[in-house]
Amino acid sequence: LPEMSLGRADAPVTIIKYASLTCPYCRKFHLETFPELKRAYIDTGKVRFILREFPIGFQSGAATIALRCAPADKYFALYGSFLRNQGAWVSQEVRRDPIYRIARQTHLTRKAFDACYDDDALVENLKWVKDRGRKLGVIGTPNFFVNNRLFKRVLTMTDIHKLVAEALAKPVASTH
Repeated sequence: LPEMSLGRADAPVTIIKYASLTCPYCRKFHLETFPELKRAYIDTGKVRFILREFPIGFQSGAATIALRCAPADKYFALYGSFLRNQGAWVSQEVRRDPIYRIARQTHLTRKAFDACYDDDALVENLKWVKDRGRKLGVIGTPNFFVNNRLFKRVLTMTDIHKLVAEALAKPVASTH
């Protein structure tokens, strides 16, 4: 699967976030920290932000399939919508209808949405993304890499300011 990213590909700092759509801490980061991160660093060309899926639970896995089925240019908007509206679709059992109600904002038809769940290559590729995360030391969500350095916790803007300043002082090429 292609990397889903925001910002310049050649930005001096790369932040990779491993996230589950059902994770309340991922939601909190997205709502409270991400807007400032985007304004201060992504939009200014200093940070490339990569989002990698690490679904925890079957309902998160089902929503992640829908997320990857949406048009690529709608990926981050749909990601944000899933997080903002967790209460409307997150449940113990897999329920596709509430997931579709969120996903249809990308103009994904129900037929195409349903077909995504039969796309074995998509499902296998999503498993590969999660397995790669595990091999790199990701154990939960959110986990972040900042220029190859793993953080197994939610990053605050204070953390991000410090890490970006350190990285800009001595850039390291990303290999993950």
